[in-house]
Amino acid sequence: MPSLLLPAILSASLAMAPTAQDSGGGLSILLKAMIVSAADMSEAVTAPGRPDSATALDESRKPAEVLGFLGLKPGMKAADLMTGGGYWAEIMARAVGEKGHVTAFEPQQFYGDTTKTEWEALLARQKGIDLAVYPFEHFAAKPGSFDFAITNLSYHDLYNQSEKFKIGPTDPAAFVKTLYDAMKPGGVVGVIDHVGLPGDMKATTGTLHRIDPAVVKADFEKAGFVLEGSSDMLANPDDDHSKNVFDPSIRGKTDRFLMKFRKPR
Repeated sequence: MPSLLLPAILSASLAMAPTAQDSGGGLSILLKAMIVSAADMSEAVTAPGRPDSATALDESRKPAEVLGFLGLKPGMKAADLMTGGGYWAEIMARAVGEKGHVTAFEPQQFYGDTTKTEWEALLARQKGIDLAVYPFEHFAAKPGSFDFAITNLSYHDLYNQSEKFKIGPTDPAAFVKTLYDAMKPGGVVGVIDHVGLPGDMKATTGTLHRIDPAVVKADFEKAGFVLEGSSDMLANPDDDHSKNVFDPSIRGKTDRFLMKFRKPR
């Protein structure tokens, strides 16, 4: 296991609720499982074939650590929500293997020429992925479909309207309820987003492209999810939460939260 993964995993474990210790009084059962999972994910990230534009993001996104923390396993049916160019979908398809599958959801308003080109190349090199393009305001998925789902730096967009992208009012509660129904009992959803300050949601999500973590927690719990854990592995205490995430001084280095929600069995 790469040694650089361990600090982030240890940090993540401290953010979790206390767990039973093993009989030898050493690492908790949960932490041992997280270390094994992260080691498994590392191969999915480092195996050759991904483009330079994707691997350049690995240092800041920590995909092996994130997916290890969230508990992605071979054979799972997984969803990548608001996938963009498929960064997470490709890694997850490698991780779940031939017995698993990944569905990548992309709003049609964001599915422009660049994204289309990225997806044509991705689907040509990686098996086990379906791309589902849908109207931003009308996310839909078959109930009981997924063991695992992730949304990266996109949940805040559900609170926005955009004339440029022809996005009208969106109902975040409806999105999360649809997602809840789409998850199998015991299924996990990981949410990553830029940390925003409490207060004016329109300014925070629309202007700064951030969101208050408390809003996310409340939305998911209202739908029935349980917050199983959170991690500071993507945190940056030097980030100024009043800055737009695309500000050159902080772009790619924002303070991000990582939450692990589970649908009760």
